[in-house]
Amino acid sequence: MTEPTSLHLYRVYAQPGTEGGKLIALHPGAERLDDLEMQAMAATSGAPVSMFVTDLNDSGISLRAFTPEREKGESDSGALAALAWLFGQGRIADVSSVWMKGQEFPAQLCGGEWMLRQGDATAEVLATTPSADALAYAVGLTPDQLDTALPVLIASAGRPNLLLAVQDGEALDAIHPDREAIAALGHATGTTGLLAYTTRAARGLHADFRYFAPLKGFLEDNASSNTYASLVAGLSLLGHVSAQDTLIRASQGRATGRPSRLSAQADLNGATARSVWVGGPAEPLRTPRP
Repeated sequence: MTEPTSLHLYRVYAQPGTEGGKLIALHPGAERLDDLEMQAMAATSGAPVSMFVTDLNDSGISLRAFTPEREKGESDSGALAALAWLFGQGRIADVSSVWMKGQEFPAQLCGGEWMLRQGDATAEVLATTPSADALAYAVGLTPDQLDTALPVLIASAGRPNLLLAVQDGEALDAIHPDREAIAALGHATGTTGLLAYTTRAARGLHADFRYFAPLKGFLEDNASSNTYASLVAGLSLLGHVSAQDTLIRASQGRATGRPSRLSAQADLNGATARSVWVGGPAEPLRTPRP
């Protein structure tokens, strides 16, 4: 592997032609670095997430993810950056596995984009729906900006989310989330985040969405792979996607100024999306820093 001091900056999930997505600092050849060295390098990388390749063998790629302040459990965007770099170096095939925190994440290259398997996702109509006024208030809209023709859903790929449809992209951009109100909805419905979406998306996309999760410690995320897997199940339940859709694409986070594009593949059957794979583009930004 390369010297552990090398650094490669990647932009992952960015909507083509933008500077969106997630900025990742990739450090290959980090097998001899200790925790303090990794943390120090992450603090000076200039990226919100630094990914360290600590091993590469027949079982796959071992990775550790750090923010400038601490080690974090997993980073799908960081994993995609590592896969893109290693594949470009001829070090891995187009099917591999990523290991983070002792957990295996199967990976595959599809249409030039790496994907990680998120597992199965399910969706169901929320049994007792809060009032349109309460839902609209939580996202800073008026009730008429919600798409009340579509039911409010709970969907999960391991982490349950509340799925709320809005009228169109203009309504999606107009959202001003209320942290306390969204957290209260989460407690009331047993969900960890609120996903606002519209199926009236740009050509070539199945949906456009935003994701808010104050119960997870952040207000909005601009690229959420596991969350997108839950949306895929919701879209399948609504009949907006079906088994004939071999690649399901959506945009996320346009209103944050860092728009993302996510792609998914899944075995769809009504309210269930089995073996959901989620990925997106991973582009290098510059040559390694010595």
